[in-house]
Amino acid sequence: MNEIQADAAALVAPRRTPTLRGHIKIARFDHWVKNVFVFPGIVVALGIDRAQPIDAFHLVKNTLIGLLAVGFIASSNYVINEVLDAPFDRLHAIKCARPVPSGQVSVKWAYVQWLLMMVVGLGMGLLISVPFTLTLVWLWIMGCIYNIPPVRSKDLPYIDVLSEAINNPIRMLAGWFIVGTHSIAPASLLLSYWMVGCYFMAIKRYAEYRDIGDPARAASYRRSFAYYTLDRLLVSIVFYGSTAMLFLGAFIMRYRLELILAFPFVAWVMAIYLSMAFKPESAAQNPESLYREKGLMLAVGLCTCIISVCLLVNMPILQTIFAPTAPTIAAAH
Repeated sequence: MNEIQADAAALVAPRRTPTLRGHIKIARFDHWVKNVFVFPGIVVALGIDRAQPIDAFHLVKNTLIGLLAVGFIASSNYVINEVLDAPFDRLHAIKCARPVPSGQVSVKWAYVQWLLMMVVGLGMGLLISVPFTLTLVWLWIMGCIYNIPPVRSKDLPYIDVLSEAINNPIRMLAGWFIVGTHSIAPASLLLSYWMVGCYFMAIKRYAEYRDIGDPARAASYRRSFAYYTLDRLLVSIVFYGSTAMLFLGAFIMRYRLELILAFPFVAWVMAIYLSMAFKPESAAQNPESLYREKGLMLAVGLCTCIISVCLLVNMPILQTIFAPTAPTIAAAH
């Protein structure tokens, strides 16, 4: 970490004076929109564990505190990301204007900010439960693994996507523990959520690589690009998308058959997102701005409504339609 710290410190010194605004920017509060990935954990926990009594006031309070706690942990990770990425951001046509490479941040105080935001997030997490707080610790540790040498998983092809996207199921677990259910989150659902995150992240990598257009320059900006090609990234996108849907199907058949009706809408959202990767300066490169994509937001909104209905409304006829018509292994035993 010392080498990159020194590079970052040398980089920020000559240009501009560090400001409070610069330190606020590196916390990326606008990226808190990604905390929307917490809500599926809440909805699924409520839809699956019907035996758990729900106190509406308690749930709303925990949700608000939980979202703030997740936000502070995420911002802590963003701060360390901004500091340690500064030597690479200066090689990017747009990111060179970020607060750290442009000299708007004191690197020394940025490290204090990184730790302070982590402490605040964990402190708020303890107001909910120990399992929720441990989930936040996991989220913070993954930020360290992703950003800090000698591991710095963001520099490793495929591992970069897997280690970044695992924040999706971690956020889902956070939502699960916000509800306070005593049941355990299904592994099939968490794996599906992880692979969906990998699908989105691989599309982001594809859009970035495609826009840069120069393999050598791409590799100097992001080390994993030294291995990636457009073909390899596209193949990985298909792998992640297929795996996500297979695990989702396993979850649906085992826990909530009604969700099979949402399958086409989930596929619709994934198809729209993939189409964005082929557009110049795509919003897929900046997920925090995805709310501006009207077609995507319409699909996501409709998909969310369908999933919510499927989780809350029992449809016995589906059990008849999808009943096994051939001998099963369970029946044989």
